[in-house]
Amino acid sequence: MRGMRFGVNMMTAGTRADFVDKVRRAEELGFDVVTVADHLGMPAPFPALVLAAEATSRVRLGTFVLNAPFYHPALLARDAATTDQFSGGRLELGLGAGYVREEFEAAGLPWPGRRIDHVERTILELRKLFADDGYRPRPAQDGGPPLMLGGWGDRMLTLAARYADIVALTGAPAVKDGGLAGLAGADAFAERVSFLRARLDGRPVEVNLLVQAVVVTGDRRAALADLQRFAPSMPVEAIGELPTLLVGSVTEIAAQLAGMRDRFGITYVTVLERSMGAFAPVLEQLA
Repeated sequence: MRGMRFGVNMMTAGTRADFVDKVRRAEELGFDVVTVADHLGMPAPFPALVLAAEATSRVRLGTFVLNAPFYHPALLARDAATTDQFSGGRLELGLGAGYVREEFEAAGLPWPGRRIDHVERTILELRKLFADDGYRPRPAQDGGPPLMLGGWGDRMLTLAARYADIVALTGAPAVKDGGLAGLAGADAFAERVSFLRARLDGRPVEVNLLVQAVVVTGDRRAALADLQRFAPSMPVEAIGELPTLLVGSVTEIAAQLAGMRDRFGITYVTVLERSMGAFAPVLEQLA
């Protein structure tokens, strides 16, 4: 599995001590990246990442992903540059268009609005500012932190093919009225990867997958049947082929990761915070 990276996305609130313990544990377990989500009701991303930087020494740190329409590009540039500087150049900036309608309403923003247009304007403004030698505050990384774009639909993947260093495939399409549809099957995932590759036209990017659940078990079929709640219309056999669910023994999950790398070109896998402990023995075996 050489060349692959593994991250954990922190989702739950807690005390300062709780958060410090979690990010230190992630680093100790061997994760390469610690990221934070961006939803109302969760800790603010940039202060959380600065705290994570103080508590760790090795892991990369990122947003997974910022709801770009929440941010004015110039103010986002300031926060990203400061966080990159204060983290010693460990920041990876993840952006998305947002998908939770209630959060837009709570923030007083129009839904659906021109969310993807705003993402592109944000990218262009960040590029312009970070390329200016006179811009302050300066990010620690030349040109600013690496850019991750997360999405699933045609417009976001086209944008990602044009601008992103890392493309995060959500594995679940957004629906018109807000929220996400059920997990996409392996064939749909393959089609999205093909769509992305065609638009990349050979440009190298890192492809990320967000895993929704990790279950280490000796009874894979029973665990898959339990996970049908993620895709109620799918038979158990199809559930077992979902890239977004890692199920089986440690050896079986390692083989599943190798298969995803070979079939889809995925070299960066992120698990949710609730799966950090379950994924730990897989990381140990891979190490």
